Amino acid sequence: MVNLEWYRTFKAIYDKGTLTAAAEALFISQPGVSLHLSSLESYVGAKLFDRVSKKMIPTERGKVLYNAVIDPILRLETIEKQFQKSNEIELPTISIGMCFETFQHILEKHLHTLNFNVISSFSDYQNLLRELEKGIVDVVITPKKLDIKGINYVPIGKETIVLIGSMDIDKGDFISAIKTKSNADILLFLREQKWYGASSDNEHFKRFWKSNFNSLPDFRANYIVPNFKSIINSLSEGSGLAIVPDFLCENEFKEGRLQLLWEGSFPIVNQLYFAYRNNSTYKKRLDEILDIFKANMN
Repeated sequence: MVNLEWYRTFKAIYDKGTLTAAAEALFISQPGVSLHLSSLESYVGAKLFDRVSKKMIPTERGKVLYNAVIDPILRLETIEKQFQKSNEIELPTISIGMCFETFQHILEKHLHTLNFNVISSFSDYQNLLRELEKGIVDVVITPKKLDIKGINYVPIGKETIVLIGSMDIDKGDFISAIKTKSNADILLFLREQKWYGASSDNEHFKRFWKSNFNSLPDFRANYIVPNFKSIINSLSEGSGLAIVPDFLCENEFKEGRLQLLWEGSFPIVNQLYFAYRNNSTYKKRLDEILDIFKANMN
């Protein structure tokens, strides 16, 4: 059976060009390098290098073999580094699942304050909570709770799904219309506006419409963008309407770049939770992350 170390030696010779340089890279003797190479050549039944002026020039068979083994060797070397015992103090890695907009709005600017590694995952809440149950992620920021044994849910704030608009829309006239006109008139006005929507999440739009007009929207947004933050950024420079979670627009409201037009006749309020496993070994680190969300959600 072939010795896998022969392939590592073969790669070193190929990369370095001489037996001496390969030996130095591998921290073994030059005779050892020569032995590995001759053993591999005997195994494959072909010459792998031509020796020209002390340089090792790969033969055509050597080039074919190199191309065949280089990717597996590099993968093995990566695995070896990952599992190599280190004298350094290894930083723990915390994996956090949430929606992309929540990461951008809250956690992104605080990452540099955390003295541990962080991996952020973005998916729908149900998948993230199942990954939390399996130990794939350590924390999930979620507006939904699943009945999963061993999972704690800590309330960190609320979001209200609201109708926002660009600054050119007359809010007073709009609110007056909401109070005095029929749903048919209001819907006619809303359909005439330019709308911004998110390709990543249409649920909020449908819930808002169903709650206030007892129907699903019968039109599509004019501008479909990747996510809520894209909606907010685009609408800040344009004209139109959108339905988004209110906390994502706080800065734009304060700076006068967007306006909150309507929370709806029956406001949709979601409680957001910080979900984690009871038996987590990273409780102290999780508390640091929890403090960031509590401070920035309320």
